[in-house]
Amino acid sequence: MNKAELITSIAEKSGLTKKDAETALKGFIESVQEALVKGEKVQLVGFGTFETRERAARVGRNPRTKEEINIPASVVPVFKAGKEFKEKVDNK
Repeated sequence: MNKAELITSIAEKSGLTKKDAETALKGFIESVQEALVKGEKVQLVGFGTFETRERAARVGRNPRTKEEINIPASVVPVFKAGKEFKEKVDNK
């Protein structure tokens, strides 16, 4: 499912117009991004949790040249599915 298909699905299930559904989806995405940038966690009971994790600096290897490269530390977004979400996907 791509973004356009998701917007159509949201519009059908919520009774919103496609334009309103797109605005709502954009608002949701922006809100989650802003919270993660601030270092906050976004927890949606029954769905899951969006949070950030720190990755330590490490040494990697270029697969073509076998040369070692330094990979800097970074902060990455992570999504952890909630219990209800996992059960629904697993058809329980």
